[in-house]
Amino acid sequence: MRIASRGLPLLVAALAIAYPFLVPNYYLVYAGALTVMYAAMATSWNLLGGFTGYVSLGHSAFFGLGAYGTGLLVVRAGVPWVVALLASALLVTVFAVVVGIAAVRVRGASFVIVSIALVSMMNLVVQGWRSLTGGSTGLQVPSPFPGLHRGQTHMVFFYLFLALLAIALASWWYVSRSRFGAGLRAIREDEDKAESLGVPTGAYKVTAFALSALFVALAGGLYAVWFGSLDPIFVFSILIGSYMVLMSLLGGVRHLFGPLLGALIVAPAGEYFLIALGETQIHLTATGLVLVLVVLFMPDGILARFTRRRAGPSIPDETAEQRLQGVAP
Repeated sequence: MRIASRGLPLLVAALAIAYPFLVPNYYLVYAGALTVMYAAMATSWNLLGGFTGYVSLGHSAFFGLGAYGTGLLVVRAGVPWVVALLASALLVTVFAVVVGIAAVRVRGASFVIVSIALVSMMNLVVQGWRSLTGGSTGLQVPSPFPGLHRGQTHMVFFYLFLALLAIALASWWYVSRSRFGAGLRAIREDEDKAESLGVPTGAYKVTAFALSALFVALAGGLYAVWFGSLDPIFVFSILIGSYMVLMSLLGGVRHLFGPLLGALIVAPAGEYFLIALGETQIHLTATGLVLVLVVLFMPDGILARFTRRRAGPSIPDETAEQRLQGVAP
C-alpha cells in the first residue's frame, strides 16, 4: 500500500511530462498548459490559505502585476524576458510584503474585502496609467521564441509552468514540515493563543503572504510572454482569484496535491463551458454555484471526503495545543 501511494505521484509526474507527446493536437497542449498554470497558482495560494486559513480573493492582483511587470520590462526597457520575469516577481514580492503588513492585521471577512479592494485598485491604476501600460487597450508583448510556431510555443510553456508547479509543490511540502509551517498552522487554529505563546504571528503571516504572491507573480510573468497580449480586465479579474480558491477548496486545502486535483477538474471544465456556451456569463454562474456547493458539502475537499487516509503529504489533524507545542519556545 505504501509503495503504491509513493508510486502514484511518480506515475502522475511521468504522465505529465509525456502529456504533450500523448495528445493528438496542439489545442490540448494549450489546454494542458493552462491547467498546469492554474495548478501552480492554486498551490501557491494554498501556502497562505491552507496553512493560515486567511482566504484571499485578490491574488489575481499579484498575477496581473507579475504579468504587466514582465511585459513592461520587456517592451519598454528591452530587458531579456527571463531577467524581466525574475525582476518583476521580486518587485511584486516586495510589494506583497508592504501590502501584507497592513492586510493581515484584519481577519475573516475583513481580510477578504481588503484582498478584493487590492485587485480592484490595481486594475484601476493599470487602466488609468495609459501612457505606460496602454490602458484599457492592453499591452502587446513579443514572443520570446519567434522561431517557433504557436503550437510549439504552447509546448515550451507547458513545461515552464510544470517546472513552476513542481517548485510550488516542493515549497508547500518543505513548509509543512518546518517550524514555520507549524507556526502557520497554530495561527489557523487559534491565532490569539499562538501569539500569547510567542509565535511571531504578524511576521509569519506576512512571510506566507509574500511567498504565495511570489509564485503567483511568476505565473503571471510566464503568462505575459506566453500569450503576448495583456488585457487588464482579464489579468486583474476577481475570477482568477476565485478559481485559485475554488480549486484549493475542491481538492482539499490541507493536502499537498489538493489544489492540483482541483485544477485538473475546474480548468478543463471551464474550457469546456467556454467552447460549448461561448463568451457568455453562464460559466461564471457555474463557477459560483460549484464554489457554494463545495463550501457547504465538502469543506475539506475531495481528498478528505473520499479517502480514509490522507492521500499524500498533508496537514495532520491536531488540536491547537498540539500544534502550539511544536512552535512554542
